[in-house]
Amino acid sequence: MARYPRSGCTARTTLHLVGPQSWTAVPAALVYDASDPFAVRVRFGDGGEDEFDRTDDGLHGSGLGEDVPDEDGGVEWLLSRDLLRAGLTGPAGEGDVRLWPARGGLDVLFLQLRAPSGEALFELSAAVVGDFLRESEQLVAVGHESEALRVDDELSALLQGGSDPSGH
Repeated sequence: MARYPRSGCTARTTLHLVGPQSWTAVPAALVYDASDPFAVRVRFGDGGEDEFDRTDDGLHGSGLGEDVPDEDGGVEWLLSRDLLRAGLTGPAGEGDVRLWPARGGLDVLFLQLRAPSGEALFELSAAVVGDFLRESEQLVAVGHESEALRVDDELSALLQGGSDPSGH
């Protein structure tokens, strides 16, 4: 089983909520954790420090969509890493989460999120998403996500009636 020395990465960015007459800047963070290798979390309103924060590269500023409040009261959506990758080159997702690139080679992706409380359309930088995905792929390569799951450890703990060995 492969071991992953660094457990995750974060890219802070600004998404732009597309409104009927204007855009609203929304601070957000893309968060990847190798212990959940198929998923990327989008934390809206994220302005605090994170254990996976990037400090060296200057990046500032079908999905598993779900609108979940995080421990700070912000909103967090869980997306598939594959959906983000596919959305860089063409329309991806269906239902609650959809992603597609702007036409004409612009550095823009559109992210549409739907929840029972409403729906939102955001613009975000394709370059930020691409760089973030490349960094996540340095942690867990595409096609090797299952190796990072530690299924054997978790199954053993369940069978022994113990708690989650990863501490989650």
